[in-house]
Amino acid sequence: MARESVRFSVLGPIRVWRAGRELALGRPQQRVLLGLLLARAGRPVGVSRIVDVLWGEDPPDSAVNAVRRHIGILRRTLEPGLPVRAPGHWLLRDPAGYRLAVDADSLDLIRFRRLRERAREAADRSPGQAVERLTEALALWKGPAGSCVSAEIRARASLDALDRERLAAVTELADAALRTGVTAPVLDELRKAAPAGPLDEPLLARLVLALAAAGQRAEALETYGAARARLAEELGLAPGRELTAAHAAVLREPAAATRPGPGTRPGPGTRPGPGTRPGPGTRPGPGTGPGAAPARAAEAGHHPAVPLPGAGYIEPRPAQLPQDLPAFSGRRDELARLSALLPDAGGPLDEAVITAIGGVAGVGKTTLAVRWAHQVADRFPDGQLYVDLRGSAPAGTALDPAEAVRGFLCALGVPRQRVPCGTAAQAALYRSLLAGRRFLVLLDDALDARQVRPLLPGAPGCLAIVTSRGPLTGLVAAQGARPLNLGRLDAREGRELLAARLGADRVAAEPGAVDELVELYSGLPLALSRVAARLAAHPGFRLSALAAEARDTRDRPDAVASRS
Repeated sequence: MARESVRFSVLGPIRVWRAGRELALGRPQQRVLLGLLLARAGRPVGVSRIVDVLWGEDPPDSAVNAVRRHIGILRRTLEPGLPVRAPGHWLLRDPAGYRLAVDADSLDLIRFRRLRERAREAADRSPGQAVERLTEALALWKGPAGSCVSAEIRARASLDALDRERLAAVTELADAALRTGVTAPVLDELRKAAPAGPLDEPLLARLVLALAAAGQRAEALETYGAARARLAEELGLAPGRELTAAHAAVLREPAAATRPGPGTRPGPGTRPGPGTRPGPGTRPGPGTGPGAAPARAAEAGHHPAVPLPGAGYIEPRPAQLPQDLPAFSGRRDELARLSALLPDAGGPLDEAVITAIGGVAGVGKTTLAVRWAHQVADRFPDGQLYVDLRGSAPAGTALDPAEAVRGFLCALGVPRQRVPCGTAAQAALYRSLLAGRRFLVLLDDALDARQVRPLLPGAPGCLAIVTSRGPLTGLVAAQGARPLNLGRLDAREGRELLAARLGADRVAAEPGAVDELVELYSGLPLALSRVAARLAAHPGFRLSALAAEARDTRDRPDAVASRS
């Protein structure tokens, strides 16, 4: 049977059309299930994740069978002529769960992300094109993502995370419009977005500047005043650097100009066009000079009347990864599996990717995570964050996730006095700062999923790597983390590790002793690294003598592991 044309929408109410006619989606749980699958944009969703979204913390004993029934009904809704037990063309069974075979032609979310990525590519060379593509992308939104279901279920299904992508796109639209100097056409989009992010200072700063650039100075000042009052009332904070700078720029411009007409002078924040120079008695205003942002607006023939947000301020770009191990060896298969989680050819991530690396103590989880993080760091140009969560430390000494979040906020440039109270508010601000950007976050030695959740990015484009001695099944079930259980080194990899640290000649001279050491220490990289460190410190010490000592004293890997 040929695949019939079907179109899905999740950017607003969850809706489906087949051959141009809208379909009835039946019971609320079937609509929620469809919304969850659509939010994953073609990625598989595990059964345990579906159960968690549909029933929360108290699922019935029959939950798995109910999921299968809902899947069957939804599959027949999309393809009513489908024979019983036939796999179908749209709703597919995957080894990792269920997924919808959607693309940019059939799902508005994928089209939105494609247009946004193209706008990013055009932003510097052609801000006018960026404005067009972002305007087209934002026109796909018909309300909050999955707006037909309750706020609690939207959060469980990660539909609310899609709303943060929209706010990030609106911020990018404002930047592109400010570069062209023509902001009036995008004001409606900015005004609509502001209530959805009433404490989103970067978005509000751009709205203030866009209003001023369009000549609506009074509304710009009112917008700033309302934002300042909300920040004081809800968070007890004064406006931050970006919003304050936007306000100051408006105050410097009593009558913000748009495009300079014949015989007019460029206002502050602009520079004269080619072949011109300022008139007598004039001086350049703020934002002029080499490297000023208005230079990027020349292709449209316009100049911003006020400086772009953040002018003169370099946003922090944290690079917190620990040093990579120079003598790293082995783990080729594991590195290949991890790299397969990312798109080919450096393409953008259409979701936040989370991978959980587990294994016994001393097996090399952190070493592998750090090596892979360094290999892919260039794909996350906005920065790399790292924290040791101390999950394997003595009971009661694991790092409080609130402390970890505050550390990340500080690294992202948030002054300590402006960090909101409460872990939930701090985590929300942290996710907002990561939204629309590409960050790599390495969470090392996690105790459990509860400790990790406040530290996970919520929007596409970011990668989170988590290491833990525990299985982190809750993270796999609820957040869709990809697990990788790290095994011990085999004989070949153990020999490679010792050769990398001691030299190939010394290892080749005593192959039997090398194999025995790998076996005695059960292929644990930490134990073998300590053996190599001892041997490296005593160049004349024979490997066979150390192997004999290990046999005699029964210095086995369990003892090493218990001290790691």
